Amino acid sequence: MLAKTVRIVPQARAGIVERFGKYKGTLPAGLNIVVPFIDKVRYLIDLREQVVSFPPQPVITEDNLVVSIDTVIYFQVTDPVAATYEIANYIQAIEQLTMTTLRNIVGGMDLEETLTSRDSINTGLRGVLDEATGKWGIRVNRVELKGIDPPPSIKDAMEKQMRADRDKRALILSAEGQRQSAILTAEGNKQSQILNAEGDRESQILRAQADREAAILRAQGEGQAIQTVFQAIHDGQPDQSLLAYQYLQMMPKIAEGSANKVWVIPSEITKAMEGLGSSIHEIAGIPKDATPRKRVDMGPTEPQLPRGSDDAETSATDKAVQQAIAEAEIAASPGKLRPTTDSSDPEAPAGQ
Repeated sequence: MLAKTVRIVPQARAGIVERFGKYKGTLPAGLNIVVPFIDKVRYLIDLREQVVSFPPQPVITEDNLVVSIDTVIYFQVTDPVAATYEIANYIQAIEQLTMTTLRNIVGGMDLEETLTSRDSINTGLRGVLDEATGKWGIRVNRVELKGIDPPPSIKDAMEKQMRADRDKRALILSAEGQRQSAILTAEGNKQSQILNAEGDRESQILRAQADREAAILRAQGEGQAIQTVFQAIHDGQPDQSLLAYQYLQMMPKIAEGSANKVWVIPSEITKAMEGLGSSIHEIAGIPKDATPRKRVDMGPTEPQLPRGSDDAETSATDKAVQQAIAEAEIAASPGKLRPTTDSSDPEAPAGQ
């Protein structure tokens, strides 16, 4: 009698008491007293949140593909009386309701949307279950899709597509990298060529300026040399005899060389010889007053006479020789002054 009178209900549990088969009351957690043989604790309802995993169920998508969806339900009993008397098996009822609702939701989506819309499916499924199970004294807290498994052929096709997309992205990234590398290389080559061109231009400009200055200085030097020679020639007043003498001096140089087997004497040689002879014998060709405008000091031109001879005949002979040498030098260089001789010499020609 005592054992049937005292009933202990665990924490987070609720006891449904019936009297003669009719609902009498709900026992809370702890020590409770019931009337023996009259009141009976029919059910102990768990008030904690429960997790129920349902096996995978086949679902047809909008594009007529069959996928297997595995769901997990998180629910809690809020009204033990309703959960006991409003429905016979609320776990089975929740499972069947989840399947039907899931087919309705996924049936309006294609495969791609089904695989990428887990949150929207969970939200829609939870709203329908919470509304339907409210009268059963049950509150659905969360609904999760544990797995969505398409058919093996679809998996292979998806893997191939995914692999193709990854290969395409890899090729795109590789092409972009090569393009960036080519652009940077081209820019580097461009900058290098620009710098090389600028360096070549500056070097050519500096070289041209140096060549111009050198040419100007060379031209100035040549001009000054020509002007000096021209002025010296005009100051010396050369005549035909000097030109003939210079022509005769150039004759041996013309004949030089190993290839000159035969040397032809030009016809002008006779005229040169006539001019030279006339200059020596004072027949023609020498001006009487060949006085240079500007005398150039060429050093002593008169030969040194030997001293210490007392023979008068030797002295006269030496004077004659000196006179002949002086006349030859005058013929060779008409621009120079003719040497003056002793006025006491009876053989001295007039005008000397």
